[in-house]
Formats: sequence, C-alpha cells, structure tokens
Amino acid sequence: MGSEADQEDERLSSLAVILPLAVTGFVIAAGCWTLFAVAGIHLRAELSLSNLQFGLLLAMPMAVSALLAVPAGLAARKFGARRIMLVCLAGLAVCMVILLTTDTFPGYLLAAGGLGLAGGFYSAGLQFVTSNCERHRLGLVLGVFGAGVTGAGFNYYLVPLFHEAFSWHGVPLAYLIVLLLVLALLLLLTDPEDVLADPETETSIRILFGRFRLQRIWQLSAYFGVVAGSFFALALWLPDYLSSQFDLQVETGARLAQWFVIPGALAQVLGGWLSDRYGSPRVIGRALLVGLFALLVLSYPPMTLFIRGVDMIIRVEFALPMKVEGVCVVVLGVALGCAMGSLQRMVIIKSRQDAAFVAGLLLVSACSVAFLLPVLFGAVNHWLGVRSAVFMILFLLLFVCQVIFARSSRRHERANLLHPEI
Repeated sequence: MGSEADQEDERLSSLAVILPLAVTGFVIAAGCWTLFAVAGIHLRAELSLSNLQFGLLLAMPMAVSALLAVPAGLAARKFGARRIMLVCLAGLAVCMVILLTTDTFPGYLLAAGGLGLAGGFYSAGLQFVTSNCERHRLGLVLGVFGAGVTGAGFNYYLVPLFHEAFSWHGVPLAYLIVLLLVLALLLLLTDPEDVLADPETETSIRILFGRFRLQRIWQLSAYFGVVAGSFFALALWLPDYLSSQFDLQVETGARLAQWFVIPGALAQVLGGWLSDRYGSPRVIGRALLVGLFALLVLSYPPMTLFIRGVDMIIRVEFALPMKVEGVCVVVLGVALGCAMGSLQRMVIIKSRQDAAFVAGLLLVSACSVAFLLPVLFGAVNHWLGVRSAVFMILFLLLFVCQVIFARSSRRHERANLLHPEI
C-alpha cells in the first residue's frame, strides 16, 4: 500500500510540473494558428494581397496542421512525446524569426505553413500529459490541456494593441520570446524519460486503423471533428459577423467574439471533470442539447412582420438585441466546449496507449471541418443574403450529430451491458 501511495504522489508531483508547461506551450501554439486572422488584415494592406493570397495565408496553418497531426502522433509513439514537443516549439520559433525578417508574400506563406507545427505539438502534448495521470483524473487533465486553445483568441487583443503602439510585427517578437522561454523550461524541468520512447512500437497505420475500427474511434473522431470544427470555424467567423450585424468596428467585433472563444475553451475543463463523475455520453448529450437551443435562437434573422388589421396594416419589427445575442453566443461556446472536453476524454480513454496517434486523428477531423465550414458560410451568405444562415447550418450539422451519437450510444450500451460506463 505504501509503495502505491508513493507512486501516486510521484505521479501527482510530475503532473504538477508537466501540465502547466504543456498547457502554456499549447496556448502559444494555438495563438500561432490564428495569427494571420487579425495580422493578415494589416499585411493585406501592406502587400496589396488578392483575396486568393489572403485566403491562403488564413488556410495554411490549419491545412498543414491537418497534414502533420497523424505523422507527429506516430513519431511521438516511436521517439517520445517530449522530443516531438521540443521540435515543434523550435520550429514555431523559427517561423517567428521568418515573420520578423521577411517582407515578401512567399516568405509570409512559408511562415504560415510552418505555423502548422502547432498541430504536431497538440498530438505530442496530449500523449505527454496523459502518460502522467491516473484514469480517474483523465477527463480533468485533458480538459485543462484542451483549454490551451484559449490562445487562439489572444491575437484579437494582441495584434490591435501592438499595431496601435508600434507595429503588428511586435506580436511575432513577443511569441518568439515566450516560445524560447517555454522551450528552455521544458528542457530544464522535465526528465527525458518522463515519456519513454518505444522504437519497436507498431507504427503501421493499417494495423492501427483496423484496431480503432473495433473501438468506435472513427465514429468518435468524426463527432469530435464536427463539434470542434464548428467551434473553430465560428471563432474565425464571429468577428466579421458581429461587426456587420450590429454596425461595429472590426476590432470591437473581434473583442466581443472572445466571449465565445475563451469561455468555450475553458468549458473543456468543466466537460472533462463532469465526464469523470457522470460519464462522457451523458455530458455530451446534455451539452449538445443546450448548444442546439442557443443555435435555434441565433438562427432567427431580423425580420419585419406585416399584419393586415381591420383599418390598417400593423408593422412589427423583430430583431434580437445585442445583449441577448451575446448571451446566446456565450452559452453556445460553453456547450461546445463541454462537448469537446467530454468527447476528447471518451476517445483517449478507449485508446490511451495510442493517445498521440488518436490526438492526430482528432486534429485532422477538426481541422478539416474548420477549413470547409467558412467556405460554406461564405457561399450560403452570398446565395441567401442572410447572415444568421451560419447558425442555421451549424444547427442542422449538430442536430444530425446529436441524433447519430444518441443512437450509437444506446446500441453500444446494449451490446456491452457488462462493461462499466465510460
């Protein structure tokens, strides 16, 4: 008993060092994902970029993240998660140096592609933290690590702030300093053997895919992709939506969008903790229902109703006040965050040995949806001319996801009555 207690204390002590460093690294990595979402506006004016060039700058980090996620997960299993995390942080630091020294579009495009190393850091970092925690804390630890996506919203504050005081180029310099600091702390404070590399581990994608098919990993990864991809796509779309819907400046719309991004990212901690206590399927189902209610309210566009009375035509104006819409946006963000945290726990707990590889699958799924949805948003807005059509699309997408997930969960429970609930 004493030895088990000592091992538990040792794991907690190790986790107390590893988790803050991993979360800090992921905060910076997530900030790299959306760096061009705001800085690109200034860069577009400086270099007179076309719509295609601007779109490439925005898409490159997510696209490269999707390409690197699975290889980074395989590399983390074979060579060690800590080593891959260090490589990704070093690569991101090099990208910041490029941003500080280049003044051409090809240079910025190269740096934008390099920012996709943030996806590799996510895959390796998730393996890093899960290998140092017990099962009964897994949901909470995964939620805390996933909350590092709050870094994606920092640029909405940092870029305008630096641009007004100096230039937006101060943001890459700030990121470079923090990246080097986190890199040094990881080297100094973590043991190279914290996450053991296994050069003999099986890295055949065909074998891994075959095993995951039996564990519903494909289905769960698809659900996570829909929920997380919807969250990321809406985070990128909201600044323009809010500024256009309520006649606000872009900077004001971006700041208001943070009431969706930051509470939603932090809600992953709540979702993971609740899943540890009540089970992931129950939390996911409740969270999606709350999100669907918020989307239903947000889907109603401003409208004018004409009622033909006895002597006159009565005109009724209907439009959601900005405060009501803001509350619904916050509720939607929290609901999606809870569902993300629960789904992440549910997937990882089924395949903990292959956590890094599975994290890569999750990221590929989320990045793919986050890449496609903004294109769909723009096309539907152009076709219908209704801004709230964005929320209609997400309502239909999440409604289908909720129905399929509920049916699959019931079928899985009936087939595994003798197994404890996940």
